[in-house]
Amino acid sequence: MPDAIELLKSRRSIKPSELVGPAPSAADIETLLTIASRVPDHGKLVPWRFIVFDGEARLTAGEAIAAAFRAKYPQANAEQVAVERQRLARAPLVIAVVSRAAPHVKIPEWEQVLSAGAAAMNLVLAAHALGYAASWMTEWYAYERAVLDALGLAANERIAGFVHIGRSTSQPVDRPRPPLSEITTHFAQKGAHPA
Repeated sequence: MPDAIELLKSRRSIKPSELVGPAPSAADIETLLTIASRVPDHGKLVPWRFIVFDGEARLTAGEAIAAAFRAKYPQANAEQVAVERQRLARAPLVIAVVSRAAPHVKIPEWEQVLSAGAAAMNLVLAAHALGYAASWMTEWYAYERAVLDALGLAANERIAGFVHIGRSTSQPVDRPRPPLSEITTHFAQKGAHPA
């Protein structure tokens, strides 16, 4: 178990522009998705799904992003549009985690949304465990209906994140983390005296 703890302690986000190939193999992608789907899911609703963007599919999806960008910003120049076209081609593999949260008689939508977030985090951790680097992002196009429609999302579905996966071009540097003393409290029993 210590190896798993060290693995968790060493995870870092890597910018998509710093991720290179080769992309994960088909077997690795299946492993990534299998692990991503092993999350708490109250009521076994499976309130999430995955869209895999690899190879040329990254550029095909990029055309939808570029088209939405041009519609939103008609004054954009060719260089700006080209950047948008490459959004999902910056890393060798991108997997979208789609939240399918919906009203339910028993299971709050919030729990379903959290389950999708857990799937995205498991995907990031699985990539790290397999020796890849990853970055979980949304960016503007995750909230743009024209892009969501082009990617095949239903009206009630939302992007929980685009997880960019590849190999890091450099040794990641850790960023400052909040001291546990600033983010942790211990609930005291009523009438109990602090030690």
